[in-house]
Amino acid sequence: MKANKQQTTVNSCRMPAGHSLWLGIETSCDETSAAIVRDGHEALSNIIASQVDIHRRFGGVVPEIASRQHLELVNGVVMEALQAAAVELDDLTGIAVTNGPGLVGALVVGIATAKAMAFAAGLPLLGINHMAGHIYANFLQLPQPEFPFICLVVSGGHTDIVYMPEHLSFEVLGRTRDDAAGEVFDKTARAMGLGYPGGPVIDRLAGKGDPEAINFPKAWLEENSYDFSFSGLKTAVLRYFQSNPDVPPEDIAASFQRAVVDVLAERAFRACDDKGVERLMLAGGVAVNSELRQRFVSEAEQRGIELHIPAPILCTDNAAMIASVAYFRYLRGESDTLSLDADANLPL
Repeated sequence: MKANKQQTTVNSCRMPAGHSLWLGIETSCDETSAAIVRDGHEALSNIIASQVDIHRRFGGVVPEIASRQHLELVNGVVMEALQAAAVELDDLTGIAVTNGPGLVGALVVGIATAKAMAFAAGLPLLGINHMAGHIYANFLQLPQPEFPFICLVVSGGHTDIVYMPEHLSFEVLGRTRDDAAGEVFDKTARAMGLGYPGGPVIDRLAGKGDPEAINFPKAWLEENSYDFSFSGLKTAVLRYFQSNPDVPPEDIAASFQRAVVDVLAERAFRACDDKGVERLMLAGGVAVNSELRQRFVSEAEQRGIELHIPAPILCTDNAAMIASVAYFRYLRGESDTLSLDADANLPL
């Protein structure tokens, strides 16, 4: 089965002299992506080949299959990104690639591709943190955020609250102590027999249910903590679902989703208050969730907080966000050598 391809907004005009043009490559999980980004904020192309249909039959991502798919797809996706942006290797300033965190076998495919291209073309190489990429997706659309700001990163593998006083300065205020938000969506959907990926399925189902029907537990942890814990909620939903077969699954999904969003919102807006920051950003795949977006838009308006949320296509894993980070790192004179390696647990 072939992966599905998507492309975001493209400006196919030739690049004027004096601009910085980066090729980004992203293979951290189950999306093979390549993009051309100008000056850190303008995506000339952003090709994404998704493996969701391939992994759906297994109920989740199978690392070995993901790596094999990346091997089959990556060269074609890179060439497609170059062609869509109407640029050649000689036009590039450098090549950026995700080197962690992620599935190590999947990461290795992208890194090997980037190394080979950088060596052959004599171009600078930069390994980019995947989570930094999610944050910088916000710089790929207008208006671009100003510093300082708080960013809530919610994805399948991470749930972090990050304070950024300036470019490339990341202060992690809180993170999940067990399951990430996206992970708990997937596990809850699997337990309820709803299929994979769980996030979109639960979001759609929750839209038909009553979010006040069931009072699921919310882990607030210690006073003043910004950390998260979702494993207890996951277990509570599973037990409730098994013990109450007559309760509409729509109500269970809506109540579960409300419990997750309540905690995410409380932490993020409290961080803004405590840091005296009037700008808040969302990032990561779970930022596509409709209730999460609606809650943050409503509460930000009430509090007078400037809110930035990437377009849905930029919330998922994509290479444009990786190329964006590379631009700002290169401005600081940074680059990596051909000894660059994958780090499955690379910290932000």
